[in-house]
Amino acid sequence: MNTNYASVEPSRAEVDGLSGSTVVEFGAPWCGICKAAQPLIAKALAGTQPLRHLKIEDGSGRPLGRSFGIKLWPTLVFLRDGQEVGRLVRPTSVDAISGELARLAQPA
Repeated sequence: MNTNYASVEPSRAEVDGLSGSTVVEFGAPWCGICKAAQPLIAKALAGTQPLRHLKIEDGSGRPLGRSFGIKLWPTLVFLRDGQEVGRLVRPTSVDAISGELARLAQPA
């Protein structure tokens, strides 16, 4: 699990071109709701097979977040081979995150 938000984001084309399973987490380091969700995200990710976790600092005018239609933080976008297969906005339980991770791990 990445613990810091990346201030330099990849392009949407780069994210769309990723192979395998990826979780893209949009948020901000100063966001209280994002901070509160971190233990839940960490616990859910600890119980999974290794996967790519991109933690992206989002904000007004940030192109990657806008391309995904992000409006609230944190938002977790679950991708398989660059295609969105699930999304959680402001997750409040390990079970909800784990459920999406299990769906992500299923063959297409």
